[in-house]
Parts: sequence; C-alpha cells; structure tokens
Amino acid sequence: MLADVIHHLVCPACGTAVHLAGGSVRCARGHSFDVARQGYVNMLTRPAGTADTPAMVAARARFLEAGHYAPLAGRLARICAGAAVVADAGAGTGHYLAAALGADAVGIALDVSKHALKRAARAHPRIGAVVADVWRPLPVADACVDVLLNVFAPRNAEEFARVLRPGGTLVVVTPAPGHLSPLVERLGLLSVDEDKERRLEESLGGRFARIGEETEEIALTLGHDEVEAVVGMGPSAWHTRPEELAAKIAALPDPVPVTASFRVTRWALPA
Repeated sequence: MLADVIHHLVCPACGTAVHLAGGSVRCARGHSFDVARQGYVNMLTRPAGTADTPAMVAARARFLEAGHYAPLAGRLARICAGAAVVADAGAGTGHYLAAALGADAVGIALDVSKHALKRAARAHPRIGAVVADVWRPLPVADACVDVLLNVFAPRNAEEFARVLRPGGTLVVVTPAPGHLSPLVERLGLLSVDEDKERRLEESLGGRFARIGEETEEIALTLGHDEVEAVVGMGPSAWHTRPEELAAKIAALPDPVPVTASFRVTRWALPA
C-alpha cells in the first residue's frame, strides 16, 4: 500500500516530502497527484515514452503467474534477503518485487505503464505502486533504498545512484545469449544484442562497480498458448504481426522445449 512507502517518496515537481491526503498524494508546496481506485498513484509530470499495453501486461501476468520464471524470482528473493526497502524500476506487474519482499520489507514499484501498476498495486500488501518515468527524476527520496531491482528495463544510472543508500545494491537482469531458444529462430523474434554487455557496462560503469554476476537458465516445456504469452509480454510484441506469428506458432511442436536464460548482475556504489 502507498501508506507503507509514502515517507520514501518525494514530489517529482519540487523534490519535497509528500503525504497522503484523502485520495491524493500531496506535498507542502501544493503539488497533488491522484491515487487511482486500483491503489497506484500517477506521479508523471509530463507525458512519458512507450508503455506496455493492456495486452502485453495481461500476457506477462498470465505467463509469470504460471510459475515459468520462478527460479529467477527465487534468486532475486535471496539477493534481497534482509533488505528493508526494495524498489523495482520497471516493475511491470510487480511479480519479482512481490517475491523479493521479506517479512518486514516494503516495496516501491515504479513503472511508466498504469496498466501494469494496476496489478503491481495488488501484488503484495506492502507494495506502493507509482507511475514514473525512469528517464526523469524518480519520485523517490535520496539514499532510502536498500536493493534496487531492474529486470528487463531501462536504466538511469544517475537516479539509481541517488536513491540507493550507501552500501545498497543494484540488481540488473538482462537476457543472456540463447534466451528463448529456439523460439527466437523459429518465430523471428528479437534476438539478444551482441553489444548488450558493453552497453550495460557503459550505462552503469561511471556510477557503479560490478560486484557479482550469475546466470539463471531455466528449461521450459511450453504449449502454444504459453508461447503466445511469452512472445506477447516482451519487446517482440511491438515487432510481430499477429497473423504471421499465429501461423508460425501453429507450426511448432506442441509442446515445445524452450530455454530461458538470464544474466543477473549486482552493482554497488564505489566507496
């Protein structure tokens, strides 16, 4: 709930502390942000970039709630063990954030998609869901986050460094080579960029030091409906024509063996 995290939030317009007042979040300077009936607050101060559509969000919820990526969620939960405040920049439906919260921890779900945050606000009783743009100043107080998750999402090193407390950890999950093989090849999906590691280092290396790296590989057996969901929840959803995709999925074995492969890197602020 927003009440659990409100003292960790700040006004995106002026940077001052905020409080809950009826159905809105307000600061002392009079800026006000409405709380939706689903429980999230929209703290955008200007239109943001592309956000996940309702169809993409529904596909992601269907696939993740079936437990296909449970090993990844479990790994993130172990990394977050003992953290009091966990934030997720690009939280989506809140699936990984909910799994990462320990007994007394609170979570801040940040995403540009209000459709995703309708679900994130209900994913865990101690999650506060906030519509925010990762490319703009985050409506999060300085040095208040113990662990910041960033799963398949854009990265803003300057803002991530600001909101993490001294000794805090940034956890970044990116697709590893071979992710969703053989679907990428058979369905013509977007493949992992060969420069992804270099770009990750460039985007974070000026602010953060890499302190650990692990690979999580999951062997899956997916029916055609599950294949449709895993394609529909990711970036390939923007680049595939539904009719062509349906025909290619129909030509696959049913079920089809699929490999999900993730790189989990941990980063810290230099002392």
